[in-house]
Amino acid sequence: MKRFIADSIQLVDMISWLLTALFFCGAAYMFDGDMIASLWGALAVVFIMFLVGSSIEIMIETLKNTPGIGTLTGFLTNGPEALVVIVGLVTGDILFASSTPLGSNYMNPILLMVAALLVGRLGLVFRVAPIYFTVTMLVTIALAGGFYLITPEQYWLWVLILIPSSSLLFYKRPAEDDGEEEEELAVAKWWLWPSLFILVASGYFLDPVVGYASEASHVPKGVIGFVVLSILTSWPEFKSVLALLRRNLGMAAVLNIVVSNITNLWLASGGVVIYLLM
Repeated sequence: MKRFIADSIQLVDMISWLLTALFFCGAAYMFDGDMIASLWGALAVVFIMFLVGSSIEIMIETLKNTPGIGTLTGFLTNGPEALVVIVGLVTGDILFASSTPLGSNYMNPILLMVAALLVGRLGLVFRVAPIYFTVTMLVTIALAGGFYLITPEQYWLWVLILIPSSSLLFYKRPAEDDGEEEEELAVAKWWLWPSLFILVASGYFLDPVVGYASEASHVPKGVIGFVVLSILTSWPEFKSVLALLRRNLGMAAVLNIVVSNITNLWLASGGVVIYLLM
């Protein structure tokens, strides 16, 4: 477990934390906010999302030798986005609730390309189901962006278009490939339950922390969700894709991103439906 924790903190994590601090401090400077409070808010956001991301990584580690791991991790790595949706619904803020999963749809394909470049598997990514991957990315990104071009009165229409199209893309996904055998688990399977508890506990503090950072930096919570949290919540996808590509599981890596984008749409649309019914 100690080795897993040490290995899970990488240079890319530190860069994302630094960018988060720069985002909030820069916004505070531009919009006449409180620089010191914004820095503390950024650190708090990073800490909460680190706990959330680590919890998801532990869950994935305990299940990484499971057949169909690409699709499974596609669902699991959406845990942080699901948490934001729940928190947003509890506070009655649908724009914040939907901002993170929809923003993640833009980040996921970028992180896939970055991961492929880092491990020298870019050619592998482009060889597996290129037409399906391109179409799915274009559709899921368009549906995510379309949410911000409509009025609340048109939310139902958006949901009615989204559900059948995303379900068809999920149903048509290619079969996964076989890759190199993975080494023994770095985390015992029983860690699944403590990680789930940490995930839920982190969610309890997420809205107050984001609210504090928003007030200090004068950045709307919806913008924080779409820009900052979408990046931080996409980090589990990024790390799982890195691991899959290192095992030459190109299709699994692509399906991780595909299923994640589709699940993001389901999370956002589910949040919208609940919001409208409330």
